[in-house]
Amino acid sequence: MEIYKTFWIEAAHRLPNVPEGHKCARLHGHSFRVDIHVAGEPGEESGWVMDFADIKGAFKPLYRQLDHHYLNEIDGLENPTSENLAIWIWQRLKPELPALSAVSVAETCTSGCIYRGPAKD
Repeated sequence: MEIYKTFWIEAAHRLPNVPEGHKCARLHGHSFRVDIHVAGEPGEESGWVMDFADIKGAFKPLYRQLDHHYLNEIDGLENPTSENLAIWIWQRLKPELPALSAVSVAETCTSGCIYRGPAKD
């Protein structure tokens, strides 16, 4: 079973490593949709995988760092692609949420990525 909680982050960024003239090299902003997924078996008594409030509490410090900020100025997000943002969130959230199974980041209604942790060798 997998559950998720959705957060909306308003943030500005620019992508420094795109080809010259690419529109994403200019400063712009997004209403990023971030979905935090956790997986496990529903508890026999509780009937849930995890309390959604626990996901919200674990993500809250990251939300405060990201929402209404310039992502390029955050350590580790100097090249804040959706992919790098998903990895950045995963690395900071996994210790707080061991059942974390995926981080999804969408920068538009039609474009985003899903990160399920480092590739297993």
